[in-house]
Amino acid sequence: MSDTTLKYIEYNPAKVKEAFAFAEDYKAFSDAVKTEREAVSYAKHLAEQYGYKNGLTITSAKPGDKLYFINRHKNIALVHIGQEDIQKGLHILAAHVDAPRLDLKPLPLYEAADMAMLKTHYYGGIKKYQWVNTPLALHGVVILKDGTTKTIQIGSHEDDPIFMIPDILPHLSTNIQNSRKATETLKGEELQLLVGSIPVISVDPKDEIKHPIKKAILEHLHSTYGMVEEDFTSAELEVVPAFKAQDIGLDHSMIGAYAHDDRMCSYSALRALFQLQETPRKTAMVFLADKEEIGSTGSTGMESDFFVYAIGKTLKAMNLQYDTTQMMELLWSSQALSADVDVAYNPNFKDVHDATNAPMINKGITIAKYTGSGGKFMGSEADAEMVAKLRHLLTKRGIPHQFGEMGKIDEGGGGTVAQFLAHRGVQVVDCGGPVMGMHAPMELISKTDLFSNYETYLAFLEEGL
Repeated sequence: MSDTTLKYIEYNPAKVKEAFAFAEDYKAFSDAVKTEREAVSYAKHLAEQYGYKNGLTITSAKPGDKLYFINRHKNIALVHIGQEDIQKGLHILAAHVDAPRLDLKPLPLYEAADMAMLKTHYYGGIKKYQWVNTPLALHGVVILKDGTTKTIQIGSHEDDPIFMIPDILPHLSTNIQNSRKATETLKGEELQLLVGSIPVISVDPKDEIKHPIKKAILEHLHSTYGMVEEDFTSAELEVVPAFKAQDIGLDHSMIGAYAHDDRMCSYSALRALFQLQETPRKTAMVFLADKEEIGSTGSTGMESDFFVYAIGKTLKAMNLQYDTTQMMELLWSSQALSADVDVAYNPNFKDVHDATNAPMINKGITIAKYTGSGGKFMGSEADAEMVAKLRHLLTKRGIPHQFGEMGKIDEGGGGTVAQFLAHRGVQVVDCGGPVMGMHAPMELISKTDLFSNYETYLAFLEEGL
């Protein structure tokens, strides 16, 4: 890079070089992790390399020990026990590892027009038209009738086939599609995945095989994974983009990839936690939740009690007695960053932004004092005191940061896991990098914003507010 390339970035050239190196590691993570199960497995594997032990089986713990707690393969809490009394509160980074996608229906496979298709049900807030004529992969698990678990990843490796949802061509879309609203350009039931077109050929010409192409797909699944059609009902199979993370721009300053929301933050949080070389002053916790994109509900979402359960198991391992009131006091004394992304100003659609409150690419991590939609509905709002302390910390450390909100008031909005931390009394503020094209199969972020994420999270775990 030339020196002129760096002038618009608040980091100095040495820091930019460090940010670009960090981005390469992040791209490898992004390519390896396409589902929440894969994210939790990745976090567990990395945690064990840094000396973390399974907190669900450990019987004793002390300051300096490192524990992890996995909840149903889709939610993980990691705890590095600090020097101070843990009952005086924790420093918590809470991010999510689920992302908008398409899930297979319980009985998805059918044959039509001499093609085998899979029916899907979209997950999270997507623009459905963005998922057609796009290279797609199939990731997940299937539990066979005998209880065996099979992992499936098709479409993300170099020699794999990919899948596609075929759109209608513009020559024939006049009546069926052109007059639809953008939200209905593609309807949910039209998001059906093309997976095959060659029929089973009977050795006996007298045999008439019903649905021969569907049967050919089932035979392939059975020979490869031991699956029968009924096994789809006990599977979690997700349709995700098949492409890899790539640099964007002649200056290589940005990254295009699937699910920057919220893997930009979850990866930065993990790296920050593992960077703690010594026992932190206060106990540090990274909590990676599922189901954020559909309201944080369910047993693996931030709304569940697993968050409190993991803290309780840590206290028990430390032989510390507590009751409900003491747990509430611990949570009330804790501080958290809701590590979730914000929307980046898009010059193609500038009218949806309040320009003076819009996060910009390459200006650092975004602090969102409040979230929600309309009149801050279903959101969370940080105390002025906490925002002031965060400002002071980032300024002291020289970490680029900015303030903003998700678009103009009446254009929409969105929430994060912050409200569920706040509900338990944790002092929390939203803090994550700006993303352009959020919830699309490919989203865009800046490498320096990614690095400011990491530096912010590390500073918070080391010092708190």
